[in-house]
This record gives sequence, structure tokens and C-alpha cells, in this order.
Amino acid sequence: MSLSTLCLHCGLCCDGTLFTHVPLQRTEAAPLRALGLPVKEREDGTSVLPQRCAALDGRHCTAYAARPEGCRRYHCQLFSALAEGEVSLPEALAVVDGAHALLAPQGAGRGPELEAYLDRHFRGRHRR
Repeated sequence: MSLSTLCLHCGLCCDGTLFTHVPLQRTEAAPLRALGLPVKEREDGTSVLPQRCAALDGRHCTAYAARPEGCRRYHCQLFSALAEGEVSLPEALAVVDGAHALLAPQGAGRGPELEAYLDRHFRGRHRR
């Protein structure tokens, strides 16, 4: 329950903050297109789901049951730290709130403070 609470509070893996796209398996593109999601083709012929994901409503995935395998498998460092008991849910939620606070004043801009925070808590090894 606390892991899903964290994800529903966060959304950074879906909103374009951490990734530009999600790679898709061959069988995933058509069902996602049928849901109205904008699947893109790369030069090498593989399909990707661009991020900010069109299925994201606030911080909730509206296509959760049909989400791609890449989304199903992804666990950020903060998720892993919570799952392993390295941080409590309140601590993890505070980290997410910190990321959103850093994102708010910058809009689409990416400053070094934000990137370091994302690396430390979401992309890199989590440290308390």
C-alpha cells in the first residue's frame, strides 16, 4: 500500500521529468494507440511512448491496466529505498514534495540543483 501511495503522490517517471520516452515492445503500440495515446516511431523502427505521458491525469495513470512493460518494471531509487525499508513513507513523500517544489518555479527549465536532487533521490543510489 505505501508503495502505491508513493507512486500516486509522485508521477515524475510519467510527467517527462525523469524520461523523454518509454520504449515499447512490438505488441504494445497498437493497444496504446487504440486508447488514443500518441505512440511515436523512432528512426530504427521501434515504437516509444513520449513523456509527458498523455495517460497521466494529475499524478494518476488513466491507462494503468494497459500500461507498457517498461512502465510496469520501472522502480525509481526512492521506490526501492521504501520497499527495502531504508526510508519511511513520510520521508519518501517529503522527498517527492521536495522534487515538485524544485520543479514549480523553474517550469520547463532544468537547473543544476534540480538535476542533482533527481540524481540523488530518483536516478542514483538513494541516500538518507
